[in-house]
Amino acid sequence: MSVTVFAVVMVAALLHASWNAIVKSAPDKFLSTVLVTGFAAALSIAVLPLLPPPARASWPFAATSAVLQVVYFVLVALTYRVADLSQTYPIMRGTAPLLVATFTAITTNEVLSRTAWLGVLTLCCGIFSMAVGSPVRDRKGIYLALLNAVVIAAYTLVDGWGVRRSGAPAAYTLCVFMLTGIPLVLWTAVRHRRAVTAYARRYWLLGIAGAMGTTASYGLALWAMTLAPVAIIAALRETAILFATLIAWLVLKERIGVRRIVGACIIAGGAALLRLA
Repeated sequence: MSVTVFAVVMVAALLHASWNAIVKSAPDKFLSTVLVTGFAAALSIAVLPLLPPPARASWPFAATSAVLQVVYFVLVALTYRVADLSQTYPIMRGTAPLLVATFTAITTNEVLSRTAWLGVLTLCCGIFSMAVGSPVRDRKGIYLALLNAVVIAAYTLVDGWGVRRSGAPAAYTLCVFMLTGIPLVLWTAVRHRRAVTAYARRYWLLGIAGAMGTTASYGLALWAMTLAPVAIIAALRETAILFATLIAWLVLKERIGVRRIVGACIIAGGAALLRLA
């Protein structure tokens, strides 16, 4: 992998961790996520007319990805109602890259080297290690997390294929955010109109910052997928957990236990192996 692609994905991971930290610091995680996706959709609507449109061949992929990402957000909300984020988030994010790597190895011509496979496995092990030792409140949460990992892998693969057919990675990314944000915001507004309106008035700046972060993060990752194997980029992007740990320690002043430090070091080792792949 070239230094440029590696650096771009690292920036994408940092941005991903940053907007997640913004959401985590907010009082209502679900409404904050809706606010971020809503502003991302608004940003997409404003910028799309200024860009060359993605090729027609990529439109079905963008639409499919949007449906899958709406399902992802719904599953996230359901998962966090019955299980702890500290356990289910690593399961979701650690399983998805393994699924992507396995599927691409079986069905496509993207053959990963031994070093790449070792990097993917090491990085995923580091992510999984952060979930070890957390109490299991409800096994349903674990099952939902695994189901959502399948959804994450699915939209990652769909977007990897779609962005390569688009000829316009930036416009393709914005189309996905537009198609995802509009139905999610409308659905939430119908169910919680007063709450959404009041929350948006108070935390609109959080929504804008998060929208810019998530749009740039995913856009950079999709651009990288046009130059490197989807499986490698999907795994490398999950180093966001490493940056999230640093942000939690340095910015949010959270206590970082030995387990998270060890997990972060393993993730860093996996990223180093992927750089060499």
